[in-house]
Amino acid sequence: MISRVLVVCAGNVCRSPMVAALLTRSLRSVAVESAGITALVGHAADPIAVDLMRERGLDIQSHRARQLLSWMPATSDLVFVMDGLQRRHLEQRFATLHGRIYRLGDLPTTSHSGTGFDIPDPYLKDRESFKESLRLIEASVEGWSKRITDICGTAAEPNLTVGTSSS
Repeated sequence: MISRVLVVCAGNVCRSPMVAALLTRSLRSVAVESAGITALVGHAADPIAVDLMRERGLDIQSHRARQLLSWMPATSDLVFVMDGLQRRHLEQRFATLHGRIYRLGDLPTTSHSGTGFDIPDPYLKDRESFKESLRLIEASVEGWSKRITDICGTAAEPNLTVGTSSS
């Protein structure tokens, strides 16, 4: 059973807050949190990310970046990272988590059949860069939500408890 998911990126102000918000909406009975390897601790989510999420009916305005601490992945059933370098970093730092850390783009999707991909960091880039990252994030979240639902045997219905500290 997957009951707790951690989403990790670099600064915890762009990609991981968007992923966490989308996963939280997609999965019922799964606690979703996010953190950054080199977090901009206390910073709000990037305004472009906030705007793009608002367009999708999600509010990440109150999100504040958090540093990845050792207890976070240790207490998670599944950890998503945005790229291969982050995955290798976490696998080396948390050897006991081997098999629970996945690159978000590793799940085959219709548009990226079996190839896997990194989610590029849009930090300090233009809106188009954010939109491209979000396009990949949404495809990945859709695939992972289905996979998690299939594994857990629970409905992937909207989770209406999008927490401010975890998204």
